[in-house]
Amino acid sequence: MRRSEAILQRPDFNFNRAVYKSMGFSDTDLEKPIIGIANTWSELCPGSYNLRKLAESVKYGIYAAGGTPVEFGVTGVCDGTAQGNEGMKFVLPSRELIANDVEVMVQAHRLDGIVLMGSCDKIVPGLLMAAARLKLPAILLPGGPMLGGPVFDGRKADLTSLSEGNGMLKAGKITEEELVRLEDTCGPTYGSCSFYGTANTMCCLSESLGMTLPGGALIPAVYAERTRLAYQTGEKIVELVNRNITAGDVLTAASIENGIRVLNATGGSTNGVLHLTAIAKEIGISGAEMTDKFKTVGKDTPLIVKVNPAARYDMEDFYLAGGIPQVMKELKPLLNMDVMTVTGKTAAENIESYPYIPVDRTIIKTIDEPFSEFGGIAILEGNLAPEGCITKPSAIAPDMRCFTGKARVFDGEEAAEEAILSGKIVPGNVVVIRYEGPKGGPGMREMFKAMKYLYGVGLSAATALITDGRFSGTNNGCFAGHISPEAAEGGPIAYVEDDDEITIDIPHGKITLHVDENTMDLRREKSLIRKPPALDGYLGLYSRFASSASKGAVLDWSRK
Repeated sequence: MRRSEAILQRPDFNFNRAVYKSMGFSDTDLEKPIIGIANTWSELCPGSYNLRKLAESVKYGIYAAGGTPVEFGVTGVCDGTAQGNEGMKFVLPSRELIANDVEVMVQAHRLDGIVLMGSCDKIVPGLLMAAARLKLPAILLPGGPMLGGPVFDGRKADLTSLSEGNGMLKAGKITEEELVRLEDTCGPTYGSCSFYGTANTMCCLSESLGMTLPGGALIPAVYAERTRLAYQTGEKIVELVNRNITAGDVLTAASIENGIRVLNATGGSTNGVLHLTAIAKEIGISGAEMTDKFKTVGKDTPLIVKVNPAARYDMEDFYLAGGIPQVMKELKPLLNMDVMTVTGKTAAENIESYPYIPVDRTIIKTIDEPFSEFGGIAILEGNLAPEGCITKPSAIAPDMRCFTGKARVFDGEEAAEEAILSGKIVPGNVVVIRYEGPKGGPGMREMFKAMKYLYGVGLSAATALITDGRFSGTNNGCFAGHISPEAAEGGPIAYVEDDDEITIDIPHGKITLHVDENTMDLRREKSLIRKPPALDGYLGLYSRFASSASKGAVLDWSRK
């Protein structure tokens, strides 16, 4: 018996039937599988802007396949609007709200299956966490990426071009009129941002995990094909309910490993590590296990894709080059091919039957002739990050992958940005931004603007930046984030001082603070750890219970 059927039987549940009928549902509607549509649509986020329209196509598909759709709204924050201000503190914590929100709605109303609609940075992982937790039939439908803008600084513009342009304005490289013109044109359509940041990374990972229909990650938001995909998603979710194929069948240790490989092979966002770790926790895989898996998988997964920020190509180009189906076809010898997917078929069957377009080898290489022998994500460990930290070799020039410099330390993002724009950072500096971790921020903000400002003022090839906060997937230059333990929990980053020497050694997987242990002990004795601010509301709750970035920065209710 279906979940919804159990609470709609007469006479014991006449009340429940009357609730539906008060909204116009019929007896015929209530005889069918009740399929939820968790929609993160809003007029605040371009990545969600088209989801209301797509939901109508999903409903048509559900009706056609013999189901009854019921749509409800879910929180969906725009990272872009929150960048570089206090709003960013709420962005990562929103991931937990999304997962909890979907869980509550699905469980309270005993829905039979769920279509999860979202495209952006914390929205997609939150939806996938909910799917993993619920273990019901589920499909994730992204809204698709936006198109790129006019060429700026050698590549098609995107929303992040404005931060680079601001640095260029400060350096006298462009005029204010040119910057305003860029503001008008860099985001020409709705959709998730046109570069390979966290939003598109997570959509691609959803497809590689088997939770999105093949090809569904990268169809641009404005393409008609996106509407057809929405209809197909509606049809398919009813099939999954009828066949009892659940997210528990799709999201497994083997499919998570596939996701790690695709993340590395495509040079996706470092935030992918955080989010895959959080999703894995929902199926019983620990943060330590995920760290080990990232280290081992990254070493034998070649980088076969280069797109913005590692190259001038954007998401539309990536899609037209073959997208994730072509990537998985190239990686086939390295992937777990017998995993179940939301098509109701295995990954091997999907790869065999997909209608490929001619591949563009300037964007997608083969595993025999890759861009690089090692993957796009690297885990670094050392005395500065005992629990590890994350970097992105695919976005770092080869001659910057081993960098030693003098620390310039800042307790928070804004102070570092001010120093960069006022000329206080010089070649050879390692900018250290701390107290921006999950607990200390709180909320683990992205150091997006700081990296873009370094680029804009011409220092990205002569400096590095490390933080217990996060980075946007569009950042490039030498950087390491997610340093764990964070400063607020007494991690070594809390005791770094100006002019300390720091080495980031990506080839050897090391990050080193060149300060002897006796000196560190003295600093621990005399230094006071800055406590997280006392906050009310949800952010205060998150700060109290947030786990380390090495554990996915999920809420840990066992914490005191």
